[in-house]
Amino acid sequence: MHPKFQRADELSHIVIGAAIEVHRHLGPGLIESVYERCLQHELQLQGLRAEQQKVVPIRYKGIEFEEVLRLDQLVEDCLLIENKAAEDVTPRHKAIALSYMKLTDAPVGLIINYHETILKDGITRLLLPGANRP
Repeated sequence: MHPKFQRADELSHIVIGAAIEVHRHLGPGLIESVYERCLQHELQLQGLRAEQQKVVPIRYKGIEFEEVLRLDQLVEDCLLIENKAAEDVTPRHKAIALSYMKLTDAPVGLIINYHETILKDGITRLLLPGANRP
């Protein structure tokens, strides 16, 4: 099992509740950055540490560099959040989130699509392969 899995799993439930609170107040129809900023505030109100617009470091065969890859939010160094305000979450969105999860060693990720009328219909939970297996 991934050493950060249990904490990330616990946090995912808290973050989903926080995202629902944001969506309940704002509703669908705004741009992603508004939801991201409000979710950031909601997480801070709950005492959680979340980095916003974090630059993703790239490590490859002994070199490390920063590229223009920015994940939306990383909660407590173990849960990746990608905020969307899109018609649909596509396989491309999922592939990007999984890549960010690998690069940051976050075992759990959430894609939260605020475009949905009922937010729970817009939440996609992702796991790194093998993250929840002993």
